[in-house]
Amino acid sequence: CAMSSELLVDVGDDSATAQLGQLKLTTIEDQQWPADESYLSKSDVSQQFDASSPHLPWDHPFYDIARHQIIEVAGDDNFGRKVIVFNACRMPPQHQLDHHKLLMYLKGTLDQYVESDYTLIYFHHGLTSENKPSLSWVRDAYREFDRKYKKNIKALYIVHPTMFIKTLLILFKPIISFKFGRKINYVSYLSELEDVVKCDQLVIPSRVREYDNKLRASLKPTTQPPMSPPHSPPLPSQVFGVPLTLLRQRDPDGDPVPVVMRDTVGFLSEQGATVNLREMEDVHLAAVILKTFLRELPEPLLTYQLYNDIVNFACKYVMKTLVESLPEENYASLRYLITFLAQVSANSEVNKMTNSNLAVVFGPNLLWGRDNAMSLSAIGPINNFTRTLLDQQHLVFA
Repeated sequence: CAMSSELLVDVGDDSATAQLGQLKLTTIEDQQWPADESYLSKSDVSQQFDASSPHLPWDHPFYDIARHQIIEVAGDDNFGRKVIVFNACRMPPQHQLDHHKLLMYLKGTLDQYVESDYTLIYFHHGLTSENKPSLSWVRDAYREFDRKYKKNIKALYIVHPTMFIKTLLILFKPIISFKFGRKINYVSYLSELEDVVKCDQLVIPSRVREYDNKLRASLKPTTQPPMSPPHSPPLPSQVFGVPLTLLRQRDPDGDPVPVVMRDTVGFLSEQGATVNLREMEDVHLAAVILKTFLRELPEPLLTYQLYNDIVNFACKYVMKTLVESLPEENYASLRYLITFLAQVSANSEVNKMTNSNLAVVFGPNLLWGRDNAMSLSAIGPINNFTRTLLDQQHLVFA
């Protein structure tokens, strides 16, 4: 996932930086915010603006950013730390927002509190294909925040996370420091924030509250989360970290192959000869989702029961017997995956993904030990088994 390009952020704009340095944001307790999604006219802002007002005059260089109320200061959390809120649903379409200035505005806000501990809350609901920034902007934004910003942030809470945001964090894992990664927390319901901050002091967008109500209403009464649960309860639609048998029970057609595998493999298959699991962008992202799903299964696809047999595997003639001993869901999913990977390797002259390369990529995601670790001595045999399985797939699954 190593990526390189010129940083999008130029902090050398002296006039804008000087103006940003003078920007003072009051806390939400002192603010009289307009209704969600509404914008003040230039004349209204000019009349209301004074030293204690959160609104900027229309001719201020950051007026066009501040008026959206994407970034807010929401008092202190339960531990006495300043709370900064980022509302994704208030981001306008990409062509209506200067993301460069948004980043500078965020930094200017944090500059007022960065010398002390602070908490960042990100409301993810409302981020769409129309208003989300580019992946390169997200990457460069993270890199732009130097140690002084990352040191004192004590927690980043991602509220209502989706598979997209989780996959994005996996994609950027190589550039996210271990210490910062430990500060990231997923929050499935607004009620869970009560452990961190009093929600009545947050001006939570109505769209976010409505979405949260729908999520809670979709749960069975016995699984409704308490006001302050110790852990985030799983969503009914959760597919990562769920046993294959349960996923099959949830499937309307009872298909033994999980829908996440069918969807990602279906997408990758449409790419035809261009499939290259080392590319960036959409193809790479789909491959990451597929590998992550396999790795997060409670039990590996090849099962713990076959671990010793596979690690000590030496004869290809017993492979068919081993594979056929798998549970029905495991067998069907393995066959589906291997059949697809064989199609990929058939185009190895174009995509460079031979059976050996595919085995290196997928082998560790098909089998691991009960302690969830992968010893160096086991990697070779597991990859060899996977490569042989690809070589012999037409016989094993005949």
